[in-house]
Amino acid sequence: MKRSMSLILGLAIAAGTTAGALAQAQKDWQAPEIATLPDDPYGQLVRKGKALMEQTYQHIGPEVKDLAKRYAGNNLACVSCHLDAGARKFGNPWVGTFVSFPQYRGRENAVSSTEERINGCMERSMNGRKLPLDSAEMKAMMAYLHFLSRGIAVGAKLEGGGTLKLKPLARAADPVAGKQTYATLCVACHGAQGQGVRRGTVGDAQGYQFPPVWGPDSYNNGAGMARVTLAAGFIKGNMPSGTTHLATVLTDEQAFDVAAYINAQARPTKANLGVDFPARKNKPADAAFPPYTPGFSAEQHKYGPWQPILQAREKGIYPPE
Repeated sequence: MKRSMSLILGLAIAAGTTAGALAQAQKDWQAPEIATLPDDPYGQLVRKGKALMEQTYQHIGPEVKDLAKRYAGNNLACVSCHLDAGARKFGNPWVGTFVSFPQYRGRENAVSSTEERINGCMERSMNGRKLPLDSAEMKAMMAYLHFLSRGIAVGAKLEGGGTLKLKPLARAADPVAGKQTYATLCVACHGAQGQGVRRGTVGDAQGYQFPPVWGPDSYNNGAGMARVTLAAGFIKGNMPSGTTHLATVLTDEQAFDVAAYINAQARPTKANLGVDFPARKNKPADAAFPPYTPGFSAEQHKYGPWQPILQAREKGIYPPE
């Protein structure tokens, strides 16, 4: 036993991390500084990955000159949903992502790799197609995620990972009320028609200063942001621009309502959504696509209230196969 413990501690020290530091990293983490990397092959690949995620539209977007590189179907960037280049707490950070995979994913009912997770975003949030696993772009993205996980324990649950987890409303989220909140607090950046603010003009592959939140150049209905509960947590912790989870502006009710309004608008449709969550017990109550939990409408799945659906699930009532 002593020998085993010595080996474990030795491996941790060899990795530059003590057991105490691992515990600290899980709570008081921050993203490593990319400027500290040398200009060697690893550092160059990490920087390329960061650039791909910050200016996705410029490298693999639908307006790039090389048609073979048009993997993304919209002009968003990965950082449209993963703020501060994946470093912001409760802004969908990537810190720790690399060491959290392989992991079981309910969407596929299978153990998935980091590359598969990236491609899930490519097909949904970016409304595009999969990157080849051996492509230069995939390798660069993986290198950046690897860099961001330096010092994070394998499988660590980071405080501030993902988005704020809000308690579901007892009522349905209200798109009409959300429209008023949007007009007051969101329209200046995202536009009256949800079209965002472009850096240049259509066709120049320069993307957006502020991304569209609906319409043909936004995420599709299979993306995580298309779920009102997830969008509400993101909005509450990060919006309007300049907001952080430490000083929020919207109430929980406003966050749910504005998320409902945004997701009530037209956006691209993901093909074959019915194959998602093949183990139907894994299908989230707010996943607003069929099959639905028997006895509940598509509208209730989308806007809530979700508690009755969850109660039905507890009784073993799931969407049909």
